[in-house]
Amino acid sequence: MSFEQAMAELDQVVSKLERGDVALEDSIRLYERGAALKAHCERKLKEAEEKVEKITVGPDGNAAGTSKADV
Repeated sequence: MSFEQAMAELDQVVSKLERGDVALEDSIRLYERGAALKAHCERKLKEAEEKVEKITVGPDGNAAGTSKADV
């Protein structure tokens, strides 16, 4: 599941819970699903953060390569 898909589903879960018209058992199930989606999104963000690279510039002002970003 992509980050965007997980966020969209998480938004739906939150909306349902905020309405307050969901049965207790369903609320618990939705809460658990929301927690799992939140964890998934956090993992995806961490993976993306680790892949981010910064461009290094040489003395002539041109791109000289890339290096890992300082996180």
